[in-house]
Amino acid sequence: MDIDDILASVSGPRIPQRTLDLQALTRAWVAERTAPELLPYPAELVDRVMDRVRKQIETVEEMTGNMDPKSNFSLIVIQTELERFKFLVRSFLRARIAKIDKYPHHYTNLSKSSDPDSAQTLLSPTESQYLTHHIALLSHHYNTSFLASFPAQLQRLDDTAGGISMVDTPDSESAVFCRVLRDCGEVDIWGEDGRAKVDLRRGDVWVLRWSAVKERVVGGDVELI
Repeated sequence: MDIDDILASVSGPRIPQRTLDLQALTRAWVAERTAPELLPYPAELVDRVMDRVRKQIETVEEMTGNMDPKSNFSLIVIQTELERFKFLVRSFLRARIAKIDKYPHHYTNLSKSSDPDSAQTLLSPTESQYLTHHIALLSHHYNTSFLASFPAQLQRLDDTAGGISMVDTPDSESAVFCRVLRDCGEVDIWGEDGRAKVDLRRGDVWVLRWSAVKERVVGGDVELI
């Protein structure tokens, strides 16, 4: 945090955790829909949001039978907020599942690697189970359809023989729109004129390759828009 952020946090009014979680969930949703690959799963944020959703559902059930007009208005407000959180969570998870469906072998290989940034840190336990079942169903379908008639050395779906990989991977060179939240130095970019450097300063908006800003996005210095 820079000095402006520190002063704002000390002198400014305290922001409720509910509001902070809503902002964080909205940013995570936008980033997941924009990034070409999976971002680290925000387990603590999702757990807090889901716990709040469960409590709000219980509150709605308790207030449903109350015919007091004031209580009914409060019920409408709670239901509206509840639906907003539910929409964001559903859309966020669907965006992640879509990437798992598109690149199942890529994330399976990551889960088998020893890299600390592997799919084990990217995926939630439920998503890991989904990936395992997805791969099993996909392999069974292909084997029963046509792979069983191929020679054994040609039946693998993740073959890398001959220096050519059959595994589809996310396009790390695709362009993304991003906003700089904190000054975070220079990044290298490549274009028709060769290599150049871009200084990422707070408040700037850029269109850059995902590979150039991935680390900054994961670190929280840059957000996708």
